[in-house]
Amino acid sequence: MFTSVLMIEKPLSREDVEFVTTLHGDEEISFVVLMQPRGDQADLLLRAIDDIAIGELRDAAREDEVPEGEEARQPAELALEHSLAALRGQGSAATGQVVEEHPLDRLKEVVNEAGADEVIVLTEPHYVEEFFHRDWASRARHKVGVPVLKLFAHSE
Repeated sequence: MFTSVLMIEKPLSREDVEFVTTLHGDEEISFVVLMQPRGDQADLLLRAIDDIAIGELRDAAREDEVPEGEEARQPAELALEHSLAALRGQGSAATGQVVEEHPLDRLKEVVNEAGADEVIVLTEPHYVEEFFHRDWASRARHKVGVPVLKLFAHSE
């Protein structure tokens, strides 16, 4: 069985589930999903710049409303459960956890524990971080020892 560690920051959409479960054709695949709340993964200014870069001015003005810390835990757990159920609904084995601190350190541990074949980072675009190679995928490539695929999440 092929094992992918899937890093996400929001619930998987139907299109995301379809895409990641068919990446390897008919091969049986299992997922270990690491969910980190968006509010914890980048600072307020970088998130606002990303929103402006994609023309979401209203979202940029509301970035301070994104829950962080303990307030983000429950929505992250719900998003994780939704995503796991969706992956299982497509016939894939799926487990996961919410990662609040040091996501890349935990990613490396999970890759080793699961004997993962690859990492898939599925997030919305983070242009500033990507430009400076400070996004999860760029940093993970130097840390985990397996191929890292960067994909953009579909919008609802």
